[in-house]
Amino acid sequence: MNESPLHPSVQKRTTLEALLNEPVERRVLDNGLVAIVKPDHSSSVVSVQVWVRTGSIHEGPWSGGGLSHFLEHMLFKGTERRTTRDILALVQSHGGTMNAYTTFDRTVYHIDLPSESVEVALDVLGDAVFHSRLPEEEVVRERDVILREIDMYQDDPDSLLSQALFETAFHDHPYRQPIIGHRAVFEKVSRDDLVDYYRSRYVPNNVVAIVVGDVDEEATFASLEKHFGTCPRARLEPVYLPEEPGQLAPRSRELTGDVQITRVGLAYQVPGLEHPDTPALDLLAMVFGHGDSSFFWQELRERNRLVHSVGAANWNPGSSGLFYVSLVCEPENQEAAIAGVNEVIGKLLTRGIPESVLAKAIRQIQVGEINVRKTMSGQASRLGVAEVVVGEVNFAPTYLRRLGQITVADLKRVAGAYLKVGRLTRVTMNPKGRAKTEAPSVGRRSANPDFEEVRLSNGMRVLFRENPSLPNLNIRVVGRAGGFLEPDQSRGITQLMATLLTRDTEKRSAAKVAGLIESVGGSFSEFAGDNSFGLSCEVLPEDSALALDVLSDAFLRPAFKPATVRREREAQLAGIREARDDIVHAARFRFRELFFGQHPLAVDSEGTLEMVGRLRPKDLRFHRDQLVRAGNLVVAASGAFDREELLGRIEEAFSSLPEGEVELSENSPGLPVTTGHHVLSQDREQVIVFHGFPGPGVLSEDFMASEVLDAVLSGGASRLFERVRGEQGLAYFVHSGRILAMTEGMFFFVAGTNPGGYRQVISEFCAEVDRACDGGFSEEELQGSVARLKAGRRMSMQTNSACSIQAALNAIYGLPVNDWRNYDAKIDAVTLEDLQRFAQTRFSSENRLELLAGAVGEGKLEVRSKK
Repeated sequence: MNESPLHPSVQKRTTLEALLNEPVERRVLDNGLVAIVKPDHSSSVVSVQVWVRTGSIHEGPWSGGGLSHFLEHMLFKGTERRTTRDILALVQSHGGTMNAYTTFDRTVYHIDLPSESVEVALDVLGDAVFHSRLPEEEVVRERDVILREIDMYQDDPDSLLSQALFETAFHDHPYRQPIIGHRAVFEKVSRDDLVDYYRSRYVPNNVVAIVVGDVDEEATFASLEKHFGTCPRARLEPVYLPEEPGQLAPRSRELTGDVQITRVGLAYQVPGLEHPDTPALDLLAMVFGHGDSSFFWQELRERNRLVHSVGAANWNPGSSGLFYVSLVCEPENQEAAIAGVNEVIGKLLTRGIPESVLAKAIRQIQVGEINVRKTMSGQASRLGVAEVVVGEVNFAPTYLRRLGQITVADLKRVAGAYLKVGRLTRVTMNPKGRAKTEAPSVGRRSANPDFEEVRLSNGMRVLFRENPSLPNLNIRVVGRAGGFLEPDQSRGITQLMATLLTRDTEKRSAAKVAGLIESVGGSFSEFAGDNSFGLSCEVLPEDSALALDVLSDAFLRPAFKPATVRREREAQLAGIREARDDIVHAARFRFRELFFGQHPLAVDSEGTLEMVGRLRPKDLRFHRDQLVRAGNLVVAASGAFDREELLGRIEEAFSSLPEGEVELSENSPGLPVTTGHHVLSQDREQVIVFHGFPGPGVLSEDFMASEVLDAVLSGGASRLFERVRGEQGLAYFVHSGRILAMTEGMFFFVAGTNPGGYRQVISEFCAEVDRACDGGFSEEELQGSVARLKAGRRMSMQTNSACSIQAALNAIYGLPVNDWRNYDAKIDAVTLEDLQRFAQTRFSSENRLELLAGAVGEGKLEVRSKK
């Protein structure tokens, strides 16, 4: 039997195996704590993560109470040595970002920061994990915050669908309980209950500490011993986890809500992670539902137009799991789409799959293992999963070798064994009023180099940066775009055009394009924002010729076939409607509309139902002809490549691009167009509060002041966050933000609160405006925000993709290509006087727009800023 021509490339594992086998040192301290260190000197940042082997499934008699998640919220609320503010200020003063998450089987705390401050991260995390005080007053406040978070989940259709699916698919296992807890159970959790859980589960012999970054191995282990090794080993009682009984018959549940589009979850019961069929099930999920060339995507979306999106995943971290298929479709297509899933599965059972499809799936997983290791945080996370979830820190190479042993016969066998009607759980979410239906070794890595620039014969700019530290290559083509370059009443046309550029061309179908890229484990995607658009292709270095061929074909020879235009237009319209189902998105949409009026920024890049609904192929061709010109586009490449070879291929690919630039004018009326108090009443559990003021653009003189002010007003250490969430428990989220054109924009405040709390939130917004105008910020707030911004920029530039988009955007905005090198100096130059001047100029009461959205009635509010 002849082998597929794809197999030789799939078998080229030398680079990947070297990456996966980079030295990782694992030691067990005397108190039972597992310490893992992986030095990586490619960037001067470090990720420190603490994985506690406890999650929602370990809560015993409090199952469904959300104790693990509650404790995650409480851990940084003060220790014997530090207050909450001390912790946040210390981390942010060293440029660090701190976060945490809880899931079924673990709670993870992590700090990413410049590597010279690794000792700070270890000290803070060791102190918090083992010495938190859990003060009563903070328990009360944080309980209110989590209740707001529960309200958010109740307003989110996707969260409701997911919870209903797990409740229906699992009868005995605590996977059926929500991680955040049921409101009725959560409300009864006392501080004593929380302390008991903390003392029983947060013991050294139940903890893993991981450090990845630019560190010295032995010095790091010494610090781990200092900050984590002094706490004594403790009694750790095993938690009984009932085995989920085998599913013997299909199950279903139907939900309705205030939504505009149908969501479907289909789940088949499968065995746990340690079962020998797991690698085959993982590959089966890739074949069925990963990427635009997958079986489900091609059959249900491309050929039959039954769904707007579809995907598949194999989730089985414990002793049992789910093979999950998710669909988004029109209500009238629900049953046909579900039948289509069954038909695709049936075809595999009768016909099998080609060897090339299996090879593509293996390649996709291999490339995924590379991509997740782009950052220090990603590497640490993979080590955490291997150690805590799998139980083997060196699991990845073994797993990949097992994947390589899977055959097409194995895929057919596991599909027949597990994807059966008797194992199926079906949950749907439909609009209210719809009638119910019956369920039928890489070398030592080096620091970031600069981009260089050349011009093609037609004047097109090419930016390139050789970065061999990771065996991948990102190539982007980026151009100016956005509302000012879109025809009147056609907002959303750039987004639709960009999507269609990745579909059919004159020489390839959309399926062929997707198949080519996915056959080498690559990715091909579009983006369109308020000021730019483009395409990105990421592949392994040996596939650069294919990437450039696909990119040039997309820009130079798009087909805009009527059937494809209709399908993608429908998908974009569905995305708009899906976003409107979320109260935060709906409020933001109305807020922009009020603030900007006829200004292009009044609508985000997705457009509106009316504008996108009228777009036709001729409109898209004309728009493409206006934007796709050598003078408007920039190619940016970052990664491992041969310089002369790549530049030659770029010249060959894009030299025929027509010359010319685009003319752009941002003349607009004064902003905001509308001021005062406005209400958007909706039947929701929460209230979204927006305050908006005129803001700068990317090229405005006070842009950097807005950058720093946004940081001062946001984040866990901000006074606004501390007052609204920390002290009063009024909101789950509260922060500032910006919407930016090139020379103007909006600066806003936003919070999600309860119906009884919005007046106090407004009062806190106004107090912060007054404080900004009065020059009330401290030097400590300024320096902490500056450090956080600088560290955030450093950490954001770890991947080739991030570097190429930054360079390309700098180029099209008229900034120096390597302007990111100047970021620290620009941020350092911002003073407290600059912040006060910005606030006094921008935050006048005459120019304020206020919107309340959700569970609130009409009526004027008297709370106002003095300014």
